[in-house]
Amino acid sequence: MPIRPENRNRYPADWKAISLRIRTIRAADRCECMGECGRGTHTGRCPNRQDQPAYGTGSKVQLTVAHLDHTPEHSNDDNLRAMCQGCHLHYDRDHHRETAAATRRAAREASGQTALDIT
Repeated sequence: MPIRPENRNRYPADWKAISLRIRTIRAADRCECMGECGRGTHTGRCPNRQDQPAYGTGSKVQLTVAHLDHTPEHSNDDNLRAMCQGCHLHYDRDHHRETAAATRRAAREASGQTALDIT
């Protein structure tokens, strides 16, 4: 998954090397998700492999590296998991929802708009 420009400084300088090592050496080009993504579509380790058709959709698998605590500054191996894009997006869904809501709220406040308080 691409890193947003505003978050790039949160990742270690050697992030590309860390990510490559996790995906290719530790994970051997296979998704490491053991169901923690919450998709409920696989038991045991996810079968998706880099550049192969994804189970269920047939789309080309792209492995990514997820931060289990959603904090890019915490890039130690036990906080990282190689995940296919489906598992990674599903794993991050609640975090994405929260950050999107915060971004929209900040944009409204910056524009001078306030939320209606209807009671």
